[in-house]
Amino acid sequence: MTPTAPVAFAAASTADLAATLPWLVADIGGTNARFGWVENPADAAAHRVREVRTLPVTGHATLADAASAYLGGLAEAAQATGRDWRAPRKAALAVATAITGDEVNFTNSPWTFSRQALQARLGLDTLLVLNDFEALALSLPTLGSEQLRPISGLPRAEGTLAVVGPGTGLGVGAVTRTSTGWQALPGEGGHVTLAAADDFEAEILRLARRDFEHVSAERFLSGTGLPTLHRCVAQALGLPAPELTPPEILQRGLDGSDAACSRSIDIFCAMLGGVAGNLALTLGARGGVFIGGGIVPRLGERFFASSFRTRFEAKGRFRSYLQDVPTAVITDTLAALRGTALALQQHPGT
Repeated sequence: MTPTAPVAFAAASTADLAATLPWLVADIGGTNARFGWVENPADAAAHRVREVRTLPVTGHATLADAASAYLGGLAEAAQATGRDWRAPRKAALAVATAITGDEVNFTNSPWTFSRQALQARLGLDTLLVLNDFEALALSLPTLGSEQLRPISGLPRAEGTLAVVGPGTGLGVGAVTRTSTGWQALPGEGGHVTLAAADDFEAEILRLARRDFEHVSAERFLSGTGLPTLHRCVAQALGLPAPELTPPEILQRGLDGSDAACSRSIDIFCAMLGGVAGNLALTLGARGGVFIGGGIVPRLGERFFASSFRTRFEAKGRFRSYLQDVPTAVITDTLAALRGTALALQQHPGT
C-alpha cells in the first residue's frame, strides 16, 4: 500500500523539528513497554525511530522508572562512545488504555501515572499521551506492502482505514482521510459486546456469563481472554479444562495435542473475523481493515487457513459490501512507535 496524503495535520518545517529534538517515543502495553529515540530532523520528518528497546512491565515499578532506565542506558552508551548526549525535549507515549484526564490507569497493567508528574520528572517541554491504537492507526496510511501480509488484497490508502489487534488486551482504532489529511479516530472498541454466530458460540458465551456480567470481545479475543475462551470451549465440548497460560493454549492448539486448545484457536480466529467485519461496517472502512497485536503472528499459517475471512464477510445482505474490503496482517513490529513519532511531528507547537 502506498500513502497518498499527509497524515492528520500540516507537518512542521525542518527548522521547527530541529528545535524540538530529541524525542522520546514509547508504545506501552500490558506486558511490555517499547521505547524508541528520534534524534535528527531527517528521522523526525520520516517518523523513523532508532535505539528501540523493549522493557518488561513487571521489571519496573512505574512507567517513570522504566523510561528513566531506558534514557539512562542511552546516556551511558553515548558517554562510552564519546557522543554528545541531550535529554529529550518532547515525548509521545502510546498507552493501552483510555485517556480521560491527567491520571492514566492501564487496563491490563499495574502501572498508573500522572501526566503532569511524569513530564516534570523527565524534564520534558512536551508530553503527548495517546491511545496505543490511535498511534497504530496513524501509521496505517504509511504502511507499504513489505510491512503487511494480505489476507484478502492489500488495503488502500483512501477513505477510512481500521485496525483491530489482539495482544494482552484487544485494541481497536481507525484513521480517516479528511480535507486536511488523515485524522485518527481513537476508541475502546475491544470492549463491545461479543456476539455469537452459531449455537456452539452461543453456548460458550453462556458459560462465560457465569463469571462476567458483560462478555466483551476482549474477554475471549486477547491474551488475558484466551484462558477464559479455552475453559468455556472445553466445558462446551465436555472435556477437562485445566488452567493453562495463553502460550500453553497456543502451543497445544497449534501442535494438535489438545482438542480443546485447537478448537479454541479456531473459535478465536472466527470470532475475530466477525469483530473485524463489524468494525468495517460501523466505520465504513472501505480502504481496509488491518490486524495488529501480538497473538495473530504467533498463529502463523493457522490463521491464514482459518475462517477469519469467511466470518469477516458473513454479514448477510452486506456480504458483497465486505467482499470488496481488503484485510491484512501488520508485520511491522514498530508501526505503533512510528505512529507516536508521527503524532509528535504533527503537533509542533505542543
